[in-house]
Amino acid sequence: MFGDMMNMMGKLKETQKKVEDTKKRLDTVFIDEKSNDGKVKVTLTGNRTIKSIEIDATLLEDKEQLEDYLILTLNKAIEKATQVNEAELAAVAKEGMPNIPGLDMFK
Repeated sequence: MFGDMMNMMGKLKETQKKVEDTKKRLDTVFIDEKSNDGKVKVTLTGNRTIKSIEIDATLLEDKEQLEDYLILTLNKAIEKATQVNEAELAAVAKEGMPNIPGLDMFK
């Protein structure tokens, strides 16, 4: 029993390292999103850090319209980045979880 516990602890430490490695890798995964008409383009990392924003010059004339474009486009990009982030981290966590009877966290 003690050996099984040590094995599980080792596996959990290994999984924790893989999760940290995945988080670092997600800093190099880029998600691009643009407005429907292409006037605003944003790029985020898989960890939801904004890397760039491109704005068509025609939007600079209307502050309110620009703000609306930015909100909509950033929200879409954050949603995509969150999906990528959660899928990647869930895959690593599921792969590394020890088989504990009665603990079916990732069905």
